[in-house]
Amino acid sequence: MARILVIEDDQRIRDLVCRHLASEGHSVDSESTGLAGLRAVTAEAPDLLILDLGLPDLEGLDLLKMVRSVASVPVLVLTAREDETTILAAFDGGADDYVVKPVSGPQLSARVAALLRRGGAEQAEVLVVGGLEVCPGPRVATIDGRQLDLTAKEFDVLAYLATRPGTVVSKEDLHAAVWRAPAGTEGRTVDVHLSTIRKKLGEKPGDEGGYLHTVIGVGVRLVDPGA
Repeated sequence: MARILVIEDDQRIRDLVCRHLASEGHSVDSESTGLAGLRAVTAEAPDLLILDLGLPDLEGLDLLKMVRSVASVPVLVLTAREDETTILAAFDGGADDYVVKPVSGPQLSARVAALLRRGGAEQAEVLVVGGLEVCPGPRVATIDGRQLDLTAKEFDVLAYLATRPGTVVSKEDLHAAVWRAPAGTEGRTVDVHLSTIRKKLGEKPGDEGGYLHTVIGVGVRLVDPGA
């Protein structure tokens, strides 16, 4: 079954959620603070994160953005906050589902199962562009059989481009998809990451005969250099 991380400061609720999910065969870990939870996300690479917004050390919406900057794990927000502003902010920040407490065991199970199915489907497909293979599940990318040493964000950029090979993607759209940030905030972030990815692919600056092609004034595309 799945590895699930629960970040919840209320011990009673945390224990209830963990026991319920464990009874269904999942491997469940939990943390009571935002910083500890963020460390667990990066160290344990869970299949699903259940996140409370009312944490003692960090605002939950801020933590959500931090999680999204380092991982693509599905996130189910489980909170007592039911105002529309917070709900919309959570989805804008990268939440995949939003549940207001209290929640019944069957409903929680159904929502967890739906997110895991969705994540499993996304992770099952290996993306292939020429000699480049991108595996979303284990988050591994190889070129001609050689594994690339990519950071989390570099992998996300490459995976996003690999899902639409040959298509020119604007830097604004790439930044919005990978960093889940509003348009106009990308600065040099995308350029820096693309430059580093080029180097790791063995391509030189300005070399348009490789996998990454820059379309000046438009964006970038990932292509099979042998096609």
